[in-house]
Amino acid sequence: MPKVTPFRSIRPVPELAGRIAALPYDVYNREEALIEVQKEPLSFLKIDRAETQFPAGTDMYAPEVYAKAREILDNMILDGSFIMEDMPCYYIYELTMDGRSQTGIAACSSVEDYQNNLIKKHENTREEKELDRIRHVDVTNAHTGPVFLAYRSCQEINEIVNTAKLQPLLYDFVSADGVSHRVWRISDASVISRLEALFAQIPCTYIADGHHRCASAVSVGQKRRAEAADFTGREEYNRFLSVLFPDDQLRIMPYNRVVKDLNGLSPESFIEAVRKAGFSVECKRKEQVAPAKKGTFGMYLAGNWYLLTAGEALRSAHPVAGLDVSILQDYLLSPILNIEDPRTDGRIDFVGGIRGLDELERRVAHDMEIAFSMYATSIEELLSVADAGLLMPPKSTWFEPKLRSGLFIHRLS
Repeated sequence: MPKVTPFRSIRPVPELAGRIAALPYDVYNREEALIEVQKEPLSFLKIDRAETQFPAGTDMYAPEVYAKAREILDNMILDGSFIMEDMPCYYIYELTMDGRSQTGIAACSSVEDYQNNLIKKHENTREEKELDRIRHVDVTNAHTGPVFLAYRSCQEINEIVNTAKLQPLLYDFVSADGVSHRVWRISDASVISRLEALFAQIPCTYIADGHHRCASAVSVGQKRRAEAADFTGREEYNRFLSVLFPDDQLRIMPYNRVVKDLNGLSPESFIEAVRKAGFSVECKRKEQVAPAKKGTFGMYLAGNWYLLTAGEALRSAHPVAGLDVSILQDYLLSPILNIEDPRTDGRIDFVGGIRGLDELERRVAHDMEIAFSMYATSIEELLSVADAGLLMPPKSTWFEPKLRSGLFIHRLS
């Protein structure tokens, strides 16, 4: 059963938490990360994306970039921006966005559980992204961004969380994107013991977001284990930073697609090919299409929006083949647009649902020819895929709100 344990966190002093906390490193491109760090010099992005501390053109994967991340983290501990907890604790982390809240437990999860599939994944990782975080974790000697995990809701854990939220707050701030962040600490030994026992009764946990962070933490743990002269299994590198949420509180947004060209087709011949593939096509002209049910898709092409509906022959009860992202890939993107592998094909890009449909129109006007708006994958679909030991197509889920990095740091030694 999963080991979900308390840890001695390195964390910001309360008065700086709102300034230090930052969105995950992979939400930003290089230019966006630099702008954020210039706006807020204390932003944790200067550690997670330390290339922001170097001149433009510096290789973001150069050894000196990772060394700078370690230097900044060490200096912020020395100058008192961060403090280390004097005992292992759990933390309750509540995020509220647009009036909707979800509450998780910040803790450490087990490298061994990941290896034994007690922590289930639903998508593959990309090697180059994984290598970046491996270097970052290894050089900084720290897990700086939490892995977003889910578990099937447990009433007694919910009751413990609700009781903890009656205690004094550790952090309470609203980030620049309007998301409220509140944190409480659980330090009572009896409550810690009960929580640990309750998690040990849960069959498994699931990676919701952060597959690369998780795989990287596991790789560093394996590396440290191989290098250890007196390995005991109790070393901190055998655990990694996570925040665990009950499944019934989570919200998945769509992950939309944009494509550079029509694979040599005219708009008219492309639409005809889509119909022949088994989709009905309804022109909505300038009316934006946000799909309202499974099996439907919005399409923006040549200044008009269309509603696509997958015919029954395209649908499936299979956990992966029945996903909307699979239907679009298998019956439209691959056979019509010749996008065989969306992980590596430079003609396709992915746009998180948080950016809205205006962003799809902007991309088509700027650097793409066609866009597709998706109906969001459900948390039930995600768990079903993971339980079956299968993998979703890339970019199937976009979780909001995003966990902040920098609120909790776990040192490997």
